[in-house]
Amino acid sequence: MFTSVDDVSARLAETGYLASPAVATTVFLADRLGKPLLVEGPAGVGKTELAKAVAEVAEARLVRLQCYEGVDESRALYEWNHAKQLLRISAGRDETWDETRTDIFSEEFLLTRPLLTAIRGDDPKVLLIDETDKADVEVEGLLLEVLSDFQVTVPELGTISATRRPFVVLTSNASRELSEALRRRCLFLHIGFPDEELERRIVRLKVPGLDEALTRSVVRVVGALRAMDLRKLPSVAETIDWARTLLALGAGTLDETVVRDTLGVLLKHQDDVLKAAAKLDLDAL
Repeated sequence: MFTSVDDVSARLAETGYLASPAVATTVFLADRLGKPLLVEGPAGVGKTELAKAVAEVAEARLVRLQCYEGVDESRALYEWNHAKQLLRISAGRDETWDETRTDIFSEEFLLTRPLLTAIRGDDPKVLLIDETDKADVEVEGLLLEVLSDFQVTVPELGTISATRRPFVVLTSNASRELSEALRRRCLFLHIGFPDEELERRIVRLKVPGLDEALTRSVVRVVGALRAMDLRKLPSVAETIDWARTLLALGAGTLDETVVRDTLGVLLKHQDDVLKAAAKLDLDAL
């Protein structure tokens, strides 16, 4: 998909995703080496958006598996359409069981889920396995089979192998440790909070109506909040939301009243809001 690291940066930027050199380099290597990309970091720093941007650049179909506690093979890989199978059995009462069984365990009755969907067909795909750390440990065994050989075994149909491998992105908020076996199969990328210059560029891109002085103030305040001992630090997504909030309010500068009245856009816990209101010193920024 990409010819160089600079090509990654330039083409992702065209989609509105500003990649750091580390992000651009790792995406390039994942593409060249054909390796899944494991992206770890706090919520709201652009892990999921990276997969979306790669899909847009590649003009590929985005196939997303949203992980959660309790997700299993029937939600991640495939399941049989039991209702349709029962109808078929009822309609073929004069047939032998061998005839019926051959029919009801065919492609017509197979419901493909994201993992199987991603390895079938010749069209380009980006497989996003989102918030992998929220899935149960047992699901990692399923992922290992798919990511090792890009093939899936359906007992009734045999082994289905990918004719065109998808570009795979796994994201994790690091709420639990992923297995070493899964990590070994991936290239690792940590996306943290961006530096001040990159975050200003992101805000200017996403909220072009905000003037330069206010953009600098926004980024500095957010940086000061991230330096505090808060339950939930403001993410890049919340920085953008705050910038849009200030633009909507017509705020020309940041003063104590504006900051106090809009802290709920940045901080999501009342104790964080109270702590920030007490400690934030705008004059020192």
